[in-house]
Amino acid sequence: MNPTKGTVSNTVTYLIFLIVAVIGIYYGRSISDSYSFVRVWNWSTVFWMLPAVPLLFLQSRAGLPDFWTKEISNIQRIGTPVLIGIVFGLLDVLVIKVMLHPEPYTELPPFLQPFPYSIFLYFSGAFEIEVFYRLIPLTLILLIGKWWKQGKYFQKFFWAGVVLTALREPIEHLPDGNAWLIVYSLLTGFLMNLLQAIWFKRAGFIASLVLRLGHYLVWHILLGVYVQMIELGNS
Repeated sequence: MNPTKGTVSNTVTYLIFLIVAVIGIYYGRSISDSYSFVRVWNWSTVFWMLPAVPLLFLQSRAGLPDFWTKEISNIQRIGTPVLIGIVFGLLDVLVIKVMLHPEPYTELPPFLQPFPYSIFLYFSGAFEIEVFYRLIPLTLILLIGKWWKQGKYFQKFFWAGVVLTALREPIEHLPDGNAWLIVYSLLTGFLMNLLQAIWFKRAGFIASLVLRLGHYLVWHILLGVYVQMIELGNS
């Protein structure tokens, strides 16, 4: 694995994201006395992110774009994915907050965290999910697809990987409640993860990460600001 400009950029970007996560750990611990419910990454999570590093050198070999390849515009890599994620976030706010819980919260619910700490936690959370739900499994699947019978069945490997990774999160995080809410969560979760896998192949890891961040921006961060500042009256 000879390092190229693309793989060096992949590695530097990945390490910067890890540094943001480490800052979030220190930040979360510094406010844990003020917020007993604050969620903080464990150091073990940082450790478990490191085995993905060798795959950063194999993105192009797996038929995937490097993180910042010039052949892909930032509209494709960032602009379109973030808008898609925002749409999913707005839909969740409409269904879960406006329709199911229109009354004000009396405390921050478990899926929200105090601002601005929420920026660090949900960036790190999105990063972690995209590493384990996209970067590692899809890179490995596509590497096998490139190798198996000289890539004859590469597209079949790709679509199998897309469907399997798209099903994983919604099945693992099915909510309690009415059947229609379970169906809604399963369908929207599957569709968002499906689009992330497609954008991962089309525009690289940054695109799949940014799509999730668009969702988290609305659903976790901005909704959290609204609940904290307006419904709870905390500054």
